[in-house]
Amino acid sequence: MTTELRPRRSVLYMPSSNGRALEKAKSIPADGIIFDLEDAVAPDAKPAAREAAAAAVASGEYGRRELTIRVNGTGTEWHEADLAAAAQAGPHGVVVPKVGSADEVRRLAAALERAGAPDHTRLWAMIETPVAILDALAIATADERLAVLVMGTNDLVKELYAEHVPGRAPILPSLHTALLAARAAGIAIVDGVYNDVKDLDGFLAECEQGRQMGFDGKTLIHPGQVDGANQAFAPSERAVDEARGLIAAWEDGAGSGVVTYRGRMVENLHVESARRTLAVHEAIQALDG
Repeated sequence: MTTELRPRRSVLYMPSSNGRALEKAKSIPADGIIFDLEDAVAPDAKPAAREAAAAAVASGEYGRRELTIRVNGTGTEWHEADLAAAAQAGPHGVVVPKVGSADEVRRLAAALERAGAPDHTRLWAMIETPVAILDALAIATADERLAVLVMGTNDLVKELYAEHVPGRAPILPSLHTALLAARAAGIAIVDGVYNDVKDLDGFLAECEQGRQMGFDGKTLIHPGQVDGANQAFAPSERAVDEARGLIAAWEDGAGSGVVTYRGRMVENLHVESARRTLAVHEAIQALDG
C-alpha cells in the first residue's frame, strides 16, 4: 500500500489537558500535532483532556496541519472511551501506543470503523517494544487504515535495558528494522523524540541522523524543536536544484542510451529519487502556502 505523500517533518506532542498549550499549538509551524491523552495527562484529568482534544480537532483553527489524537493504550481503563471519542472527532489520525501485533492493528481498525471514524482518519501505530520490533513487518502490513509508524524510542530504550547515548547505537538495529517494515509496506514512519530540549546541537545531530536513515520526520516534545526538524527533514535548495537538473538531463537524453548529469551516469532509480525529492518539496510548499 502507498499512503498520501504529505509533510511530517515535525510532529509535536501537545498535552490535551493544557488549554494554553492547545491554544499555542495553533500558531506553531509544526507539520503535525499529536493531541496527547496518554503520558502527558494525569489520570484524573483524562476525561476532560479527551473532550478538549476532540474539540480542538473539530475547531478548524489549526490550519493545514495534520491533527492526530494519541489515545491511551489497549487494555487501559480509558482506551475504549478515548478511541470512540477520537473516531467521532474525525482527526487525520489516531495514535495508539505500544502496538504489539498485527492482530491488534486489525482490532483497532475494526474498532474505529464501528465507532464511525471517517475514512480519512488513519491509524498511527507506535512501535516501542521488543515484540513490536520483531513483528514490525506484520504490523505495518496488517490493515489498510494503518498509515504511519511512530517510533517510541524512550520506551524502547527502557524495554531493552539500554542507555540513551549520542548516536543511538543501542537502538539502531531496531530503528532500521522498523524503517524496513514501513518502506516494505509503503507507509510513513516518524522518528522518536529527543529528550533534552536545551541541547540544540544534540537534537539537530539526531534529526540529521534520522533524515539520513530515511525517516519522514521526527516527533517532538517542545515547540522550540519545530524549526530545526522542519529544516532537517526538508530537501535543501541544492537538493531541489539537483533534482530538477537531473530530471531535465534524463528527459533530454531519452532514447540516447547513456545519460549523464554533472559527470555522473543517470539511471531510472536516480530519476525516481529526484522526483520524490521534488514531490516532498512541493508538498511542503503547499503546506506552508
